[in-house]
Amino acid sequence: MSSSLTPTRISAAFVGALVGAAAGILLVTVAGTFSITVSGVFAGLALGVPALAGAVVGVAMTPGNTRSNSR
Repeated sequence: MSSSLTPTRISAAFVGALVGAAAGILLVTVAGTFSITVSGVFAGLALGVPALAGAVVGVAMTPGNTRSNSR
């Protein structure tokens, strides 16, 4: 298996990270709306974890990253 990073995978990881970061921003905003004290650690985790997960999903779901054997 080749694990080279093609521009398609890099851009998919970037887009996935942006979507994950947007979800994290919404999470922090909702927590602040409900008067939950948002510490720096929580804010960092709320932004970092979804961004990382989005990047991983973006790379995993890139077209051409399939294991099916089409004949």
